[in-house]
Amino acid sequence: MKRILIIEDEKSIAELERDYLEINGYSVDIVLTGDEGLRQALDQPYDLILLDLMLPNIDGFEICKRLRAEKDIPIIMVSAKKEDYDKVRGLGLGADDYLVKPFSPNEMIARVKAHLSRYERLSMRQPQTVNREIFIRGLYIDQASRRVFINNKEVTFTTKEFDLLTFMALNPNQVFSKEQLFEKLWGMESTGDISTVTVHIRKIREKIEQDSSNPQYIETLWGAGYRFKGDRT
Repeated sequence: MKRILIIEDEKSIAELERDYLEINGYSVDIVLTGDEGLRQALDQPYDLILLDLMLPNIDGFEICKRLRAEKDIPIIMVSAKKEDYDKVRGLGLGADDYLVKPFSPNEMIARVKAHLSRYERLSMRQPQTVNREIFIRGLYIDQASRRVFINNKEVTFTTKEFDLLTFMALNPNQVFSKEQLFEKLWGMESTGDISTVTVHIRKIREKIEQDSSNPQYIETLWGAGYRFKGDRT
């Protein structure tokens, strides 16, 4: 049975989320404060975390940042804030998705199932990528260790950033729309927000490009999508 941790300071909302998740066959724990939620998320093996943004003691942004440095599991941020800034910041810190309150329980369940399914598929595919290395003009991607180097200097990537970069590097000179990348990398057609693709592309460029406004790796084709430029070396 998949284990889910809800970190949410509004008890009634947390209990409602728990009830719907348990009806769908998940084991659920609830924590009402940020510091205790972070501690429990790091100490215990969970398959997914529903993380509220505004929490006592430690906010959801900081929790997401610390969790992503140590855990490779889906993190879905939940917030009443609708501002794009908060969504972009959360996704940039490594969150997999962002739900705006109020949301329907069915939407929450759909996203939870989609992210769990995607991570499970990635885990099953991982042995097939062992010992595969990619070299492209100073960029080195080691799929076995999931490490990235640019001009011999290691750069840290979140799970989604690494998957997106690797996918595009393995398919150079092909144009992919945001919708295609979202479906291939997030594994969903109708749930989630495709703006996360733009956020992740921007974060990747900041890490591998000398001049992100004039990229030598991932270029934007306005109205069409993105393309990874160049031949491998």
